[in-house]
Amino acid sequence: MAFLLKPLLLSTILYLTLLTLTNGVSVEDIVTQSFFDGIIGQADASCAGKGFYTRDAFLSSLGSYPAFGQTGTTDDSKKEIAAFFAHVTHETGHFCYIEEINGASQDYCNKTNTQYPCVAGKGYYGRGPLQLTWNYNYGPAGESIGFDGLSSPETVANDVNTSFKAALWFWMQNVHSVIGDGFGATIKAINGAVECNGGNTAAVNARVGYYKDYCQQFGVDPGQNLTC
Repeated sequence: MAFLLKPLLLSTILYLTLLTLTNGVSVEDIVTQSFFDGIIGQADASCAGKGFYTRDAFLSSLGSYPAFGQTGTTDDSKKEIAAFFAHVTHETGHFCYIEEINGASQDYCNKTNTQYPCVAGKGYYGRGPLQLTWNYNYGPAGESIGFDGLSSPETVANDVNTSFKAALWFWMQNVHSVIGDGFGATIKAINGAVECNGGNTAAVNARVGYYKDYCQQFGVDPGQNLTC
């Protein structure tokens, strides 16, 4: 049975590595059904997202990105979770929208990106909790999650588990590493070119407002550097 040793050893190393990367905080205990309902409950009954987004789908998606909300201290975890849902709340209008308003009329194809070329007839506009956008995001997100992001970007709007995984993929790739720099850094990572440096102060303030509210609900200080 010596041939089993290497896979077993690799599995053990991976497990121990994950233990060192996470702090044991239960995201499920923080993102309660009451907290989730407090967000989506503010969406109109007619909203498409009302019957799409669920807490169960969010929790299920965490298995693909185990470092989310489990890095640093317990307060660090709470602030990251608060930041994630603050941006989700703003991007989707309290889980109202699955797809970007008038997104199909927008050209989000970066033709200079040859690694993830656009597929004719497909639109890479905002979809999901963080409104995943651009071919250079759909391509690698699909590779990570396990779907064809370039040929089937609509999957992010059709399958709720893929939708949350796409949001978490973007977060872990672009936002997770700057959490320690303050909430303002997360705004910059998500939509800085449009909103920061006076680009859209109202949007920045809205995001900050949600973040401070959720931090209060979690019993954690929001910290400094809240705007960008």
